[in-house]
Amino acid sequence: MAKNTWFSLLALVIFPFFSNAQNWTEKTDPWLLDRLRDQPLAGFIAVLEDQADLSGAYLIKGKEAKAAFVFEKLQAKAQETQGPLLAALSQKGADYRSFFLLNAIYASGDLELVKWIAQQPEVAYVYDNSEVVIDPEQPVLDESIVRGPTGIEWGIERINSDDVWDLGYTGQGVIVGGQDTGYDWTHPAIKEKYRGWNGVTADHNYNWHDAIHEINPANNDSIILPTNNPCGLNSIVPCDDNNHGTHTMGTMTGLVDDNIIGVAPDAKWMGCRNMERGLGTPATYIECFEWFVAPTDLNGQNPDPAKGPHVIANSWSCPPGEGCNPSNFGLMEIAVDNLKAAGTVVVVSAGNSGASGCGSVSTPAAIFENSFTVGATAINDTITGFSSRGPVIVDNSQRLKPNVSAPGRQVRSCIRNGEYATWNGTSMAGPHVAGAVALIISANPQLAGEVEIIETILEQTAVPKYTDQLCGVVPGTEHPNNTYGYGRIDVLAAVQAAMSLLGVDPGAGEEIILRLNPNPFNDQLLLSLVGPPGQVSFELYDAAGRLVLERSWLSGGPSFQNLYTGGLASGIYVYALRLNDEVQHGKLVKP
Repeated sequence: MAKNTWFSLLALVIFPFFSNAQNWTEKTDPWLLDRLRDQPLAGFIAVLEDQADLSGAYLIKGKEAKAAFVFEKLQAKAQETQGPLLAALSQKGADYRSFFLLNAIYASGDLELVKWIAQQPEVAYVYDNSEVVIDPEQPVLDESIVRGPTGIEWGIERINSDDVWDLGYTGQGVIVGGQDTGYDWTHPAIKEKYRGWNGVTADHNYNWHDAIHEINPANNDSIILPTNNPCGLNSIVPCDDNNHGTHTMGTMTGLVDDNIIGVAPDAKWMGCRNMERGLGTPATYIECFEWFVAPTDLNGQNPDPAKGPHVIANSWSCPPGEGCNPSNFGLMEIAVDNLKAAGTVVVVSAGNSGASGCGSVSTPAAIFENSFTVGATAINDTITGFSSRGPVIVDNSQRLKPNVSAPGRQVRSCIRNGEYATWNGTSMAGPHVAGAVALIISANPQLAGEVEIIETILEQTAVPKYTDQLCGVVPGTEHPNNTYGYGRIDVLAAVQAAMSLLGVDPGAGEEIILRLNPNPFNDQLLLSLVGPPGQVSFELYDAAGRLVLERSWLSGGPSFQNLYTGGLASGIYVYALRLNDEVQHGKLVKP
């Protein structure tokens, strides 16, 4: 997975050519102008030219420290630059909301208001904010497998989560977040896992946020009634008006009686509703992203970055023509980048458009470099037909996606009112990966906030998967590829890699730290390497000095490799690891 330092450069990439624009229409989304030709009012998001410099977050260690730094920088920039605009909007009687996450203002108004705000020199661009929907092919009930409690679900076993539990790591001490259609927090499978429940009373402050403040016009009704939306607007308790969100949270944390449905059953969860009966807008998604950086109380006050999640699952998409298009992709990308800068792993489902072939990973937030994008595998451990493929062509980046794959077909989890359902979709795969992140952090808490290392571990310990499908310039016979990414995740191997770094400073400089586990070994060695970037080679020799195993790769930092050693005879072996001009030697034993 190619990495980069995105923080301080992003604003320069997206906005530089707008600052001196004389014609206000050059700073206005054509989609927004088209909408205002047909209707008197429309929602829009005005992004300011001056963006916070978050480059320092890369050097900070620890989740809480990263989050505090990012929050303070973002909030300070918004307070410094938004004041005059907010005062003017208030004077004009406009409905508006300030976003610190990307130094932007959401407002609703007519063409004159859009013209006025676009003419302000501090405004970089005015984006459309129209209605969007979840995945075009929503997860559906798999009627071939409708069942009651069955013990451990197949997806949990396939990625070896249960083997991690046997080591004593079940997600304890980790907070997972989800933004989705909401959550039925009283469902027995997830109630005890909700951070706002102490076993006796509930406290939803800092644990729940509802970003739905108005009826989505695409739902074609003018009022909210329990018969059409059980949650209403601005719900002060976790609520799900669709079932989708509850299902995803069950896959992350669910466990009750024989319903062993969650990858990390001792992780705690928090949630944000970003869709009204399955329909949202860029503003509702961004509002949830912002809340995860610094959760607030139920009044939207007293934000606290220390209460944010370690990982969030995003099992939704923002398709073109319904809110997200190439002209406003930058909005969501800033949100993802800044949340990642705050030390949160942003897991995103790839989408369910694989039937259309290559290049079908085509919607935010799955398309972005800093989203950890997940494809879906079936029970036979092959990619599903619906799982979207890379490369990303909608932004001309040719970016390889997905990053990894996980079980996404015939996934049984909880839905509202104490019930269960078996669904198909990459929406079901993403939560497996979010749960895997929780297991990694519970095994090595010092990795909390170290997003790059966690993502690298998941990629490099995944089981490689291949296909004869050629997507882009990357053959499916290569690894990684645009069908599976780096492969189907193996959380046991990932946790073993994480544990090999216990006591190692994630920011170690030029020192080379090598660990090989287990020793004695049988058919597999897990190699963990921390050191400077460079060309790595690993050689294994038997007692007679014969080379019996050789691997080489280019390392950009922390590196993890699964070395399969099946067929080697019992005995003593000597290894040599070469990184740039350094060589390390040691002994291994196969009983």
